[in-house]
Amino acid sequence: MTTDFKTLPLIDVSPLLEKWDDPSMAQDKGVADVVRQLGQKGHGIPDSLVKEVRNIAHRYFDLPYEEKIKIKLSATTGYRGYQHVGENITKGVPDMHEAIDCYKEVKKGMYGALGETMQGSNIWPSHPPNFKKLMEEYVNLCTELSRKIMRGIALALGGSPVEFEGTRAGDPFWVLRIIGYPGVSPASGQDMPKNDIGCGAHTDYGLLTLVNQDDGITALQVKNVSGEWISAPPIPGTFVCNIGDMLKILSNGLYESTLHRVISNSPTYRVCVAYFYEPNYDAVIEPLDACVKQTGGTTRFEVAVYSKHLVSKVQTNFIY
Repeated sequence: MTTDFKTLPLIDVSPLLEKWDDPSMAQDKGVADVVRQLGQKGHGIPDSLVKEVRNIAHRYFDLPYEEKIKIKLSATTGYRGYQHVGENITKGVPDMHEAIDCYKEVKKGMYGALGETMQGSNIWPSHPPNFKKLMEEYVNLCTELSRKIMRGIALALGGSPVEFEGTRAGDPFWVLRIIGYPGVSPASGQDMPKNDIGCGAHTDYGLLTLVNQDDGITALQVKNVSGEWISAPPIPGTFVCNIGDMLKILSNGLYESTLHRVISNSPTYRVCVAYFYEPNYDAVIEPLDACVKQTGGTTRFEVAVYSKHLVSKVQTNFIY
């Protein structure tokens, strides 16, 4: 629920993972404890894989620009591929990061006119070896984990465990951003840059985001209700989880899509791999009845089509 905070809570979701497909999961004490915490660390993905996806991302970003640009992002690639530092835009300001953007495949004609902009398959680098295989394995595990977490969130909102299945997110879309933030090196004689915004303040578009960030560098910040920016330091063995715009609508505002940003002031290059769990690509999103009842009986948000929301954001976030 929307609350103020000074630190980010840690939630062990392992009881939920064990019972996620049990029809009586709502009556399980361990699940109930997780649900209670969701309303106010063990996540099942091997820590070795979590680290390796960051390690292989570092190896890619270490490559010469001429090699990285071979998979350049453009509208013709369905907004998939590599973008150089400063090519991603947040609220009109270039972000000081480079990235590879990946999306679930959208085949020609799959969603009619809704699918045209995002049509295509991911374009993966040939170096480092095993990059594609590793990232696809990671996406599959993140999708499975997110689906289970969403069942707990459904219970926390007063709905059934399968509230986010079917036409809402039974065939979830996903986004993967593999992001590199260059280090700042005053010792080299350069002054600190005027723009230290690794990524400008924004909310995420979908349901749930799993943020996998390098250890030892604090850069991610989350804005609380009081307007303070609270640091989200990396904690080994955990993900930072963000709520997205579509879950805010579904919960009728009980859950907030929290504003967050990245401030880059470390001399060390930093990698973050962000996985975004989304509704069905063509899902029509509106507040759940259970959430409307909890918020006075009034629908606070207009109906949204997820793909239209996604496309509107994607098309305003890039320089070519």
